[in-house]
Amino acid sequence: MDMTGAQTVNLDMFSLRGKVALVTGASSGIGYVLAKGIARAGAKVAAGARREEQLDQVVREIQDEGGQGIAVRLDVTDRASIVRAFDATEQALGVADIIVCNAGTSGPKNFLNIDAQSRDLVFDTNFKGTWDVGQEGARRLVAAKKPGSIINISSVLGLGVQPGQASYSSSKGAIIQLTRAMAVDLMRYDIRVNSIAPGWFRTELSEKALDTPAGQDYIKRMPARRLGQLSELVGPVVFLASNAGSFVNGAILAVDGALSAVIA
Repeated sequence: MDMTGAQTVNLDMFSLRGKVALVTGASSGIGYVLAKGIARAGAKVAAGARREEQLDQVVREIQDEGGQGIAVRLDVTDRASIVRAFDATEQALGVADIIVCNAGTSGPKNFLNIDAQSRDLVFDTNFKGTWDVGQEGARRLVAAKKPGSIINISSVLGLGVQPGQASYSSSKGAIIQLTRAMAVDLMRYDIRVNSIAPGWFRTELSEKALDTPAGQDYIKRMPARRLGQLSELVGPVVFLASNAGSFVNGAILAVDGALSAVIA
């Protein structure tokens, strides 16, 4: 460190070696790619989701690349399932000090046509699932007296809204406020909480809408004129999980090719 307090840039700050990550919704899409990317950065990874076959695939790929990973069956709408997933992670890898709350669902409908059951499914998965996974992980970190990083996956539709997305946008907006509240409450324990707000990426939740004529026209009108590549989410998540992001807390990072600049 020089006399001004500036540190020499050290790329080792981005390494996740020695860390243990639990990634929810890791059987496909964003979670699948993030689990592999976090493993490549050096962390041991517990890939969690309901679909065990797909989990086995991501774990095989992590191991084939020389990483260490396990599959944990996890339903974020079931608190007992969350506890079992953290137990399995601790037994196999150690206490999770990186927690990526990614599991989510959609359910696009006009506000007038949304029934209570479909609304509650979106909120139970997206918002309550993020709450319960983050709370369980944070409690274990505090008990173990370990620092940690919790990363909640929100959306640009938590920053702005589009027609037919009342349930989804509301749940993702709630995640953004939850992230800020968690950051404030957990900072005293050296637990940082941030959120990534992805724009449009091709996933199981989005591909049907994106492949319609209206979807293709919308892509052409985006500032970036293209969808994001799932790999483009890995760098921001690794940054927030690593020592490079040690003073970043309560932040909402849009990874969206400037889309939120025009819809927020």
